Amino acid sequence: MDVLLILPILLPLLTAVAALLVWNRRPVQGALGVLGTVALLGAGLALLDAIWRDGVRTLQVGNWPDPFGITLSADLFSAIMVVLAGLIGLAAAVYSLGSMDPDRERFGYYPLFHFLLMGVCGAFLTGDIFNLYVWFEVMLIASFVLMVLGGERAQLEGGIKYVTLNLMASALFLAAVGILYGVTGALNMADLAHRLRYVEQPGLMTALAVLFLVAFGIKAAVFPLFFWLPASYHTPPVAVSALFSGLLTKVGVYALIRVFTRLFVQDAGYLHAIILVIAGLTMVTGVLGAVAQTEVRRLLSFHIVSQIGYLLMGLGLFTPAALAGAVFFMAHVVLAKAALFLVGGIAHRLRGTYDLKKLGGLYRSHPGLAVLFLLPALSLAGLPPLSGFFAKLALVWAGLETRQFAIVAVALGVSLLTLFSMMKIWNEAFWKPLGENDPPPAGGTSPALWLPVAGLAALTVLIGLAAGPLFVLSLRAAEQLLGM
Repeated sequence: MDVLLILPILLPLLTAVAALLVWNRRPVQGALGVLGTVALLGAGLALLDAIWRDGVRTLQVGNWPDPFGITLSADLFSAIMVVLAGLIGLAAAVYSLGSMDPDRERFGYYPLFHFLLMGVCGAFLTGDIFNLYVWFEVMLIASFVLMVLGGERAQLEGGIKYVTLNLMASALFLAAVGILYGVTGALNMADLAHRLRYVEQPGLMTALAVLFLVAFGIKAAVFPLFFWLPASYHTPPVAVSALFSGLLTKVGVYALIRVFTRLFVQDAGYLHAIILVIAGLTMVTGVLGAVAQTEVRRLLSFHIVSQIGYLLMGLGLFTPAALAGAVFFMAHVVLAKAALFLVGGIAHRLRGTYDLKKLGGLYRSHPGLAVLFLLPALSLAGLPPLSGFFAKLALVWAGLETRQFAIVAVALGVSLLTLFSMMKIWNEAFWKPLGENDPPPAGGTSPALWLPVAGLAALTVLIGLAAGPLFVLSLRAAEQLLGM
């Protein structure tokens, strides 16, 4: 049995159960939350190292022969995503030690936190299309309860929008899986990839591909299916928002990349042209929504949408270099977005508001926070030598190689607007002086809030400095996705 494939699912499950057993002991739950994410990160790194050395790993759960039964499978892309889940989980768990209120902890915050991580890692490691649906549902249940935990009016309103649209996506996904099974008689992804080559119904395959595109597109918050995200992601506590921004929509993008590089490749030119158009529209609408906001969390939520467009750009271009750029961009944006949400949480603790018009003076009173904001913010905008520059450079270069000049122009223009919106936060929250009528400082912070932000900001710099080796890893992951 390949234990490395099971550990990223088993460790969050065991941590969640352990947290349930110490329900009324808050410090113990917090310690378990951090230790569980450290173990998950370690398991992810061990899995990544093993796949780098030995290649793709597969496990048949229960010893049922392939393609029957439950299959777990991991390539470099899967392992990279598990490592990112461990990193974001660890950052959010440490941040929660200094920010989560006792009521939410008492009502199951830490067990739900780790059930969510279990669902995320299950989605990354499954080799079965139906079990991908199952893991999506585990994520949906845990994330919905985390979103409304606390019972605030804004949370309940955002949670209703979130769960309604995602249930619709789940219904479409399940319908697509049923039709796919009826056509091929298979659910194992490797077996499906083989059988779909011989299906002589191109119209049905295109319709199925579009059905999967819509289902995963809702979960990934792509244009025009994104409106539920900025209406909901700003409502829960900031540690939860950071976890959601780093992982949940990325699972939807992961599923899109997996399905449209492995299963629906017969009519690749037509489908990927559609994906490329959606990518451009997602970038533009997301960044324009961000520019119009004056509330920090809503602004950052629209940027989640905008950055999803860059990931779809790599899939739409559909070359090894473009997919490598998408994998590299995934690592960059997961870390940068989570860091920015956590910085916003610290600013709220210091000033008592997320409203940019009421913020100010943070550069003078907390210069360290200003630096921790600038690093991921400038990385998100794509300035060298930070991670975002090399991620966007890879995608732009792939677009130029394939002569897709329109999407390259959109990507570059959206980067400028991203920089504008980041400087809007800088000018309002950090640079301008605090007005006489603005709210006074709200209170202090603990080291548990600063440590994960510093770690994530440092990683955006380190990824930029180590862009060469990391792009080699991303290119090898892209080649595995394309079966090269």
